[in-house]
Amino acid sequence: MGNAEQLVVFSLDRQRFALPLAMVRRVVRAAEVTAIPNAPGVVSGVVDVQGEVIAVLDVRARLGMPHRPISLSDQFLIARTRQRSVALVIDQAQGLVEVTGIEAAPPSLDAPWFSQFQGVAQLNDGLVLIQDLEKFLSPLEACVLDRALEEAS
Repeated sequence: MGNAEQLVVFSLDRQRFALPLAMVRRVVRAAEVTAIPNAPGVVSGVVDVQGEVIAVLDVRARLGMPHRPISLSDQFLIARTRQRSVALVIDQAQGLVEVTGIEAAPPSLDAPWFSQFQGVAQLNDGLVLIQDLEKFLSPLEACVLDRALEEAS
């Protein structure tokens, strides 16, 4: 990828990740999440953002990080995939960067979740993994989420 791309960088347990700016709608203060029965384990529940019910994805759970409850200091990064709007629970949005030379994420046999990253970029102060939200939910998890949302509404 030789073209410059704008990324929104965010932190999660002192690690840095990013999403392409084109996918990001906004960053908001964390709010109370409403649990929905029968949702996949990586879905914390839903939140209402200006009348739109949005699934809250637990990046910590997907990456095998220790669980911790959502706190008032957390933020929701609201993004749009091809299928739905989602909210990622993040510690803090760190800003917008423009990068060139994004490297494809190398496969990792010991971390099956690694395939959900579209690449890695070198910033002035270190590396950042670029999340591929289209791969965050497996096809089965997406179907289970759709069913759980239908049942809850």
